[in-house]
Amino acid sequence: MATKSYDMIVIGAGPGGYVAAIRAAQLGLKTCIVERENLGGICLNWGCIPTKALLRSAEVFHMMERAKDYGLSADKIGYDLDAVVNRSRGVAKQMEGGVKHLLKKNKVEVVMGEASLPAKGKVSVKTDKGTEELTAKAIVLATGARARELPGLEADGDLVWTYRHALKPSRMPKKLLVIGSGAIGIEFASFYNTLGADTTVVEVMDRVLPVEDAEISAFAKKQFVKQGMKIMEKAMVKKLDRAKGKVTAHIEVGGKVETQEFDTVISAVGIVGNVEGLGLEGLGVKVDRTHVVTDEFCRTGVEGLYAIGDIAGAPWLAHKASHEGVMVAELVAGGHPHPIKPGSIAGCTYCHPQVASVGMTEAKAKDAGYEVKVGKFPFIGNGKAVALGEPDGMVKTVFDAKTGELLGAHMVGAEVTELIQGYVIGRQLETTEEDLMHTVFPHPTLSEMMHESVLDAYGRAIHF
Repeated sequence: MATKSYDMIVIGAGPGGYVAAIRAAQLGLKTCIVERENLGGICLNWGCIPTKALLRSAEVFHMMERAKDYGLSADKIGYDLDAVVNRSRGVAKQMEGGVKHLLKKNKVEVVMGEASLPAKGKVSVKTDKGTEELTAKAIVLATGARARELPGLEADGDLVWTYRHALKPSRMPKKLLVIGSGAIGIEFASFYNTLGADTTVVEVMDRVLPVEDAEISAFAKKQFVKQGMKIMEKAMVKKLDRAKGKVTAHIEVGGKVETQEFDTVISAVGIVGNVEGLGLEGLGVKVDRTHVVTDEFCRTGVEGLYAIGDIAGAPWLAHKASHEGVMVAELVAGGHPHPIKPGSIAGCTYCHPQVASVGMTEAKAKDAGYEVKVGKFPFIGNGKAVALGEPDGMVKTVFDAKTGELLGAHMVGAEVTELIQGYVIGRQLETTEEDLMHTVFPHPTLSEMMHESVLDAYGRAIHF
């Protein structure tokens, strides 16, 4: 079979890969993308998007249960789990179709199959019809990551689930154990707990949502407990005994091992990069703990080979992958893009209440040697939050006391995943406290709390 040649080949069509391919095509590069499973990758099909659809159903259900608080009545409230899941799958399917359309519109060639790199500048793809040989000056690895499986805690799809099983549940869990309280674990805990599962979350670190600011974690935990979740911190699941319809978990906490029975376990203990089977060793690509080592421009050290997104390490976020994809496409096309600063990438968690943050936590800023000014504002002091019936939350800002630089912003409460972008833009534009104080925020909005939090850092809050 004749070898096809391109300017750029992208391996993996997730939010890193498909965006890289589209941008490359826009810049006039002849581009091909190779995908072994779903266009849109995990994010669109088994991650970001379908989980948000599930969580939206849970949110509406929660609001229906609270109808009386709003002077409304809703009787015989219930749900059909299959219908909830079908809606989520429908949303994912619609998005996958959208990606297919975008690739076609931008004249990106799509090859469905399993890729490997037999030599520098070469890609071999096993497809249904045989093997296709491709060559390109630039190759971008965007193969993503998968759920980490710990020995003895492996998923079986029946009693022990990964995120995939949790997105297409065979039944509604009655007594649920979630191992890990990062974004994935806490979102599923939030979803199933809202729908009535008796939910326990086990976290090995000293607090839930361990990457967030300590105060935000503590606030979120209080809300989770109020909703009936049991939270076990500094705890570790040592082993799972599986029997018919039940799992006995051995949980080590405070130096002692206790056992608890569950009917379902969701394991969310991190991810590992999809680095196997690509032939990276033969090319001399450096891999560190399942992630490809790159420089700030996503170059692997092997000429013409780049790695973006989850395979290139933390933060494991779709928007980071997309941005890296654009950067690499522009680099390959001869441009001079800026490298991405990890500190300017926001993290969003869609549990109830939502959590969002950008930049340094208060503790990290102090560890880095900054003298800080910290401002906070509670949702209860905001008219819009009270009118929405969402008075639980807070906004926290961390400034460099010497220069007024916004070092970090941290939020917990309703719609904070949408609000955080205001601070992200502020950091991108290298704003100071002065700029933020002089900005007029519209009233009545939740965004006013962002203003008040800045004012509070300098002892000038008006409404609290």
